[in-house]
Amino acid sequence: MKDETKCLHAGYSPKNSEPRVLPIVQSTTYVYDSTEEVASVFDEPTKSLIYSRFANPTVMAVEDKIAALEGGVGAMCTTSGQAATLLSLLNICKAGDSFISTSEIYGGSINLFSYTLKRLGIECIYIRRDATDEEIEQAFKPNTKAVFGETIANPALTVLDIERMANIAHKHGVPLIVDNTFATPILCKPFDFGADIIIHSTSKYMDGHAVQVGGVIVDSGNFNWANGNFPEMIEPDESYHGISYTETYGKAAYIIKARMQLMRDFGVYPAAHSAFLLNMGLETLAVRMKQYCENAMIFARYLQSSDLVESVTYPGLESDANYSLAQKYLKGCSGVISFVIKGGRETAMKFMNSLKLASNEVHVADIRTCVLHPASETHRQLSDEQLVAAGIDSGMVRFSVGLENIDDILADIEQAFAAVRENA
Repeated sequence: MKDETKCLHAGYSPKNSEPRVLPIVQSTTYVYDSTEEVASVFDEPTKSLIYSRFANPTVMAVEDKIAALEGGVGAMCTTSGQAATLLSLLNICKAGDSFISTSEIYGGSINLFSYTLKRLGIECIYIRRDATDEEIEQAFKPNTKAVFGETIANPALTVLDIERMANIAHKHGVPLIVDNTFATPILCKPFDFGADIIIHSTSKYMDGHAVQVGGVIVDSGNFNWANGNFPEMIEPDESYHGISYTETYGKAAYIIKARMQLMRDFGVYPAAHSAFLLNMGLETLAVRMKQYCENAMIFARYLQSSDLVESVTYPGLESDANYSLAQKYLKGCSGVISFVIKGGRETAMKFMNSLKLASNEVHVADIRTCVLHPASETHRQLSDEQLVAAGIDSGMVRFSVGLENIDDILADIEQAFAAVRENA
């Protein structure tokens, strides 16, 4: 099936007389006829359902749909994108380990990597996305377990050279983890370029309607976890009846370990109703992404012509520094645009306060146009040096173009620019 069809049909196929729409299985637990059957599921949790902290039929259908869209062997939904990011790393990193990440990533991820994981004894080594191969190679340590990056960075909108990063990671025997939130599998499939693990904040384009927070981890099934760098994948797991994940689950070792160990212990599994709402968003994802991209391209070209705009960052523009990478990896550049207003922080905030149609909110990738000032909002915890490293100017505005008529979006921007001129 093509992506448009997968969005509608993957993950759930009703049998004769069963509901056409994915049912909500609103239950925490499942009944068995005997103690022996329950015991057998504890021995082999993939055999059947036992408790909704591990798995739920509604959530599993959505996991299967996302895995199909990304081309992976399995997926595990979480209660947030942050939870997905955390578990994707904790699944292979322990105290005393390190991992490498590009510096141009979501501010919440920077905080997670720089402070919370540091307190757990896991070091994040930051590199510039445009660092040379030699510079990236020098960042590796004997204890480095992964490389992390974002397909389209939030909010810098730089494009990750996935194939190059994957080749370097694999040279050192570690996986490449890619946050594919802004691109979604409709615009980019990182597994096709060598990525090993994909994560998403499903709260963004996948949901699309700002109704539920969620995340997901997708396993490509392609990485060799038995290469000697990940003994916990090979050696018996004492916490789960001595199972060896690579021996028992083969290509799905990573995602099964994440469910059996980390989901068991952290319990960050979404509710069935949340998954149902996410599925509703996924069904229209392919259609929506095309319109986001079309609106954003028109809007980006409009910004380029404005005398109030110092610079526009959108990988779809021929003048953008990431244009060539976008052409290689993306089928569209999403609906998110970053631009810098002349006059810095104060002028940017005046502009935002003058908008009427666009919502000033801490969100992005919605069906409705929304706007945010990263330096004073989502990334306010970062130092000036970290803001620069993350590609954030104090006058930068992150603009998420929605599905309104583009003429109405442009009219709103024009009247906000007029207000800025009046106050200049």
